[in-house]
Amino acid sequence: MLVNEMVQLGAKRSGIRELFEYGLKRKAEVGAENVFDFSIGNPSVPAPQAVQEAYKALAARPDTVKVHGYTSATGAMSVREAVAKNLDERFHCGARAQNLFFTCGAAPALMSTMKAMRVEGAEFIVLAPYFPEYPTFIHAVGGKMVTVPANTEDFDLHVEEVEPYFTEHTQAILVNSPNNPSGVVYKKEALEALAELLRKKSAEYGHPIYLIADEPYRELVFDGYETPFIPNLYENTVVCYSWSKSLSLPGERIGYVYVPDRCADSVDLFNAVAGSARALGHICAPATSQYIVEQCCGVMPNIKAYDENRKTLYEALTGYGYTCVYPHGAFYMLIKAPFGTALEFSEKAKEYNILVPPCEPFGCPGYLRLSTCVSHDMILRSLPAFKALIEQGC
Repeated sequence: MLVNEMVQLGAKRSGIRELFEYGLKRKAEVGAENVFDFSIGNPSVPAPQAVQEAYKALAARPDTVKVHGYTSATGAMSVREAVAKNLDERFHCGARAQNLFFTCGAAPALMSTMKAMRVEGAEFIVLAPYFPEYPTFIHAVGGKMVTVPANTEDFDLHVEEVEPYFTEHTQAILVNSPNNPSGVVYKKEALEALAELLRKKSAEYGHPIYLIADEPYRELVFDGYETPFIPNLYENTVVCYSWSKSLSLPGERIGYVYVPDRCADSVDLFNAVAGSARALGHICAPATSQYIVEQCCGVMPNIKAYDENRKTLYEALTGYGYTCVYPHGAFYMLIKAPFGTALEFSEKAKEYNILVPPCEPFGCPGYLRLSTCVSHDMILRSLPAFKALIEQGC
């Protein structure tokens, strides 16, 4: 009988996915309109019109091989050129097509990057709260995850709290901003301080320490906040990006790894990313998705709906007595369990058909994550249930 880690991973989905699947069953039982599913980051905002038109135009083209055939393993050159041009125009970073490796979304980008960087005993520092698949990715590529606990005062980046976790084995630090699950956007000053710390530690240990910028929510910011382009702040930054969130294309699985020229050992590192993707079976990202990106990489998301959702939820829930972390980016919101543990509260919420995942898997015990990318109508319908839930618990 085959019993190993991969069997266990396949047999048990992540907590978010389990809750999402429970929601599908519950909707079949009581009607979709009666289930308030905040479990998963599946944008309800339609893809921009330019994306819709690009799909129609591609579907109408007669050259099937061009649209649906294999591209180069690294991505179609015309697509890489278009994205590099867009990056350089926006961030003045000197991006070239040769710096970009296209992937099937952010997850393969992260795994290929970490596998490319891994050496014997490699440690990857992760800031809590974090995307709950990070431990799986790091373990799968043979690394060790080192967690910096969440600062629950503001959930921000504080360099003095990060420094003690560096060792001679530190290979990289992962930075996810805007953050999933907190919605916090790390400030430029904090990232600059982190860059200085990384330079100091790289010199101290005699090898470059990389920063892996996980940026699928880069364009989703509110209240005048800006997301600094981290390669401009720290030379040894590798960016992992996806259009899943910015263009509402989570099912299209399209993203990239960006290895800037100024990155230490940039050519070897890029080749290692390509080799890692090859070893993991992640070469030649979906061609149609690539060509959509070629035409739409400069299209910005419609954040008005997300903005309205977060404000409605925050104002209503805090008014009922919930403690929430006000997000300035992404489309999530943390709420503190008002009674019991986060898991106990999540289970109790099911009785009211509210689906909210506890944040223990995110490295943030005592909190739960609300996905605010759901329809505004569902949010309004859910509010009486949230009110009844906290009143019952108190």
